[in-house]
Amino acid sequence: MRCIVPEWVMAQLLTDGEIDSALSELPGWRRAGASLVRTIEAPTFVDAIALVDKVAEAAEEADHHPDIDIRWRKVTYSLCTHSAGGITESDPEMARRIDRLAQSQGL
Repeated sequence: MRCIVPEWVMAQLLTDGEIDSALSELPGWRRAGASLVRTIEAPTFVDAIALVDKVAEAAEEADHHPDIDIRWRKVTYSLCTHSAGGITESDPEMARRIDRLAQSQGL
């Protein structure tokens, strides 16, 4: 069974200009197709996982979940509003939250 979401419920995709503007305020983040992406390197694997735990809590609270790829001390976060098929305002908002969490852990 397919879920049909009314158009008025779906998040609005950002324009290329809006994405570029958001990225200008998000150092370390880049656009990769329909996603915002950043890799954060931690001093240890345990530090990397601690940040992933904090991001998971923030994602649950915001109901907006990044794709996360863990490679030893490097963690790549990829943000895309899958239900809208691209980048919406929720993605730069979550990127800012991830940055604040990383900064609070000294990363």
